[in-house]
Amino acid sequence: MQPGNRATEKALRHLLNEWDPIGVADAVQDEYDCLLPPLLRLLGGGADQAGIGDFLRHELEDHFGLAPQPSEPEAMAARLMAWWAATGRAAGERGGI
Repeated sequence: MQPGNRATEKALRHLLNEWDPIGVADAVQDEYDCLLPPLLRLLGGGADQAGIGDFLRHELEDHFGLAPQPSEPEAMAARLMAWWAATGRAAGERGGI
């Protein structure tokens, strides 16, 4: 799976499973793995919080068939941006990607 390394993918998978917008992460640990490569590309490419929120909203609506609350994707985007910054990969530091 590109573009992340295993540790980065595992950490991102954990965040997505905690968020668990469709409520299946306890039974299906890889349900959100389809989001890993595009999210890692967005984060690694310097996407802003709005862009990540838009991506998540699109995926929830079009891929998973949900109607998310207005702030739900944006709140997760903020969490992902904070996680990405904490990994030291924000602002062009793309180690491991």
